[in-house]
Amino acid sequence: MNFAPSPIRPARSFLFVPADSEKKLLKGAGTAADALILDLEDAVAPSRTHIARGMALEYLRAHADRSKQQLWVRINPLDTQAALLDLVVTAGAPDGLMLPKTRSAAEVVRLSNFLDALEVREGVAQGSIRIMPVATETPQSLFTLGSYEGCSARLAGVTWGAEDIAAALGASTNRRPDGEYDTVYQLAGALCLTAAHAASVQPIDTIWTDFKDDAGLLRDSQRGRQRGFTGKMAIHPGQVDIINAAFSPSAEELAWSRRVVELFESNPGMGTIGLEGKMLDMPHLKQAQRVLALAARFASS
Repeated sequence: MNFAPSPIRPARSFLFVPADSEKKLLKGAGTAADALILDLEDAVAPSRTHIARGMALEYLRAHADRSKQQLWVRINPLDTQAALLDLVVTAGAPDGLMLPKTRSAAEVVRLSNFLDALEVREGVAQGSIRIMPVATETPQSLFTLGSYEGCSARLAGVTWGAEDIAAALGASTNRRPDGEYDTVYQLAGALCLTAAHAASVQPIDTIWTDFKDDAGLLRDSQRGRQRGFTGKMAIHPGQVDIINAAFSPSAEELAWSRRVVELFESNPGMGTIGLEGKMLDMPHLKQAQRVLALAARFASS
């Protein structure tokens, strides 16, 4: 079955919350995170996964109003038995499922087929549960990132991770002595970015692991947005406000973008226009329009 779900709101910040912790769920709900990710995978001990599933489902049902905060669930890798058990959360109508350790878009298609049936069984709006793969955590994944374009109407974004792929490659670290990601991990991030844009979905940047390093998080978030990412994962509530600010257009950006758009509108038919000593053409206009559209979407969410 093929459904055409309504567009999902963009999100700047996705905060991971262990689904088996009432305290952290409550704390996450009190943040300005655009989305919470109720985690059934890495943040939960295998001995508590069954508890986490029940708590996640209960939380979803108790928070049916998603006007302020989206609720996603990270399930276990699709080739594990745990993932099939995790799908009990579909009864709570999550906004989406995060799918870790994918090898290609084929797993998104497979999960989408499961959801087609589960939504009918649970009385959930058809096509409403979206999917976001963590698309760079296996060696195979780096060769298949072009496969996500057109794979499923449920695809809402693509994100990446540098920790699991490092472990899969047998690396002792994923960073150079200067702190920058080593080449293969830079490649993973770049391929994720281009894969998401090719598929016309949100490109979501990976986590900043040092949750006490606010300055580093700000720099990393700003660079991510400059590169073309539109949001970022968070692992601590204290990271949310920094991420939200970094992925929101500044007052200066908005003012400049309005001037650019107004200038082109007042000079129809001109492909190149000068403004404050700079020559502007169509790519500059498109970027200005993108900034204004982004601000409008966040203002209405």
